[in-house]
Amino acid sequence: MKFSVVIPVYKNEESIPRLLAAVQGMNQALDGRLEAVFVVDGSPDQSFALLRDALPTLPFAAQLLAHSRNFGSFPGIRTGLQAARGEYYAVMAADLQEPPELVVEFFQSLERDECDVAIGTRTTRQDPLRSRLASSLFWGMYRRLVVHDMPEGGVDVFGCNRAFRDQLLQLEESRSSLIALIFWLGYRRKLVAYERQVRQEGKSAWTFSKKLDYMMDSIFAFTDYPIRMLVRMGAIGSMLSIGLGLLVAGARLSGAIDVPGYAATMLVVLLFGTLNLLGLGLVGTYAWRGYENSKQRPLAVVAARLSHTPPAAAHSAAAPHPLTEGVSS
Repeated sequence: MKFSVVIPVYKNEESIPRLLAAVQGMNQALDGRLEAVFVVDGSPDQSFALLRDALPTLPFAAQLLAHSRNFGSFPGIRTGLQAARGEYYAVMAADLQEPPELVVEFFQSLERDECDVAIGTRTTRQDPLRSRLASSLFWGMYRRLVVHDMPEGGVDVFGCNRAFRDQLLQLEESRSSLIALIFWLGYRRKLVAYERQVRQEGKSAWTFSKKLDYMMDSIFAFTDYPIRMLVRMGAIGSMLSIGLGLLVAGARLSGAIDVPGYAATMLVVLLFGTLNLLGLGLVGTYAWRGYENSKQRPLAVVAARLSHTPPAAAHSAAAPHPLTEGVSS
């Protein structure tokens, strides 16, 4: 087995027959060198039972793993990558909204050593208008403020070689974003464009609450922008409050304001309100630095390691010295 495809499964019982047929087609396209790793992530339907019954009859190598409960798609991907036995790896969705040909293209690019990680980028998507607008807004802001290398349409699937997989699995962060970690690692990347297909079976389990959690994890695990925004707001507000305070004080002294206590109240509210924002930003900066250190990400990632032994040194190490040849102790 040279290629391993990891397939997280959650509420996909209706698409299992078409999924198995698609994996069989991928195996044929890859000359029978494919292994499928199905990870059932605590699915409440019959997905595990269907895969378990079909496993002995599959014409390709396969593993079936089951989580004790629903941990999420990203932990499911990690579980599959840890168990995979091939040299090259890819991830695909069980609902087949990403075409199987995309995964084959990942493997072909990786085998030709064109990249260390191949990333699928959506050119178009056959989703409802509201979903498309929300996705475009999120990924656009995320690309501008957090991960600048993120494709415009976001990322759902990817493929990688063993070196990249091993480094990715070393990042054992909870409440993080696997997609953002792919870009954080670096390595040689190749973007492969595709058109996202219409979901044919069942209903997506990617609910609004899960999308919101994913958005929060993707932001807070990779940027201190909210903290820096607080610091900027506090600094700008402090300068504005000083100017407004001087204006209120001047108006009070000139008699333009004759309400007792108004000037003092405004000065206190403006000054301490903005100082509070500035203080929260400063405290958040120190908290962010502690949080960054607690994640224990490596400070650098070695993408390649080469060695060389000069021929003279190798010869001298292998050949016995003339003065000691034939001497035994």
